[in-house]
Parts: sequence; structure tokens; C-alpha cells
Amino acid sequence: MNLFVEKCPRCKTALEVKDHPSCKAIIIKACPAGHYEKEFHPALETYIERIKVS
Repeated sequence: MNLFVEKCPRCKTALEVKDHPSCKAIIIKACPAGHYEKEFHPALETYIERIKVS
């Protein structure tokens, strides 16, 4: 069991890293089914989370 694997809050699958074409510093992790997305912005030192509703 890995304690550091981030998972989708809806379907509990592991998030996958997506490439961001305009900025390589932004790290985007998303649910393979499209339920959830989490972005890390290092310049702002903050996360932005998106949850798809229905």
C-alpha cells in the first residue's frame, strides 16, 4: 500500500499526470474517467481542484 498515491474522491482510482502544453511548471493530475482534476501552480504555491458534477 502506497500512502502517497493521490486518488479520485469519487471513484477511488489513482490520478494520472497530464502534460500541460503552455507551461511545463504546472503539474496537472486527473482521474482517467474525468471526474476530478488537480493542478499545482509552483509560482503561486497553490492547488486548484476541479470536480465534475454529474
